[in-house]
Amino acid sequence: MAELVGPRIYSCCNCQNQVALHDDVISKAFQGRQGRAFLFSHAMNVEVGPKEDRQLMTGLHTVADIYCQNCHEVLGWKYERAYEESQKYKEGKFILEKSKIMKENW
Repeated sequence: MAELVGPRIYSCCNCQNQVALHDDVISKAFQGRQGRAFLFSHAMNVEVGPKEDRQLMTGLHTVADIYCQNCHEVLGWKYERAYEESQKYKEGKFILEKSKIMKENW
């Protein structure tokens, strides 16, 4: 009998709260505060903090930190606004730090 396998999911490393689907990964070539990070089109079960302007490696952006809805661990940030035309594709997208998430159903 075949076993059903669900979607590949990323969860919070701290509490295993599901925060993103593998299918929503746009890029794995991003830099977070603590190393590698992934760019996602969507995130779930997260809370979005207040917006702030932040100077990042790719220029000035308006971002909001995102927190695990369950344990309130900072997982990354959401791009609210990009000031440079070449960075506009990031608007509305989410950065999740690789060190803050773990794989499930792989």
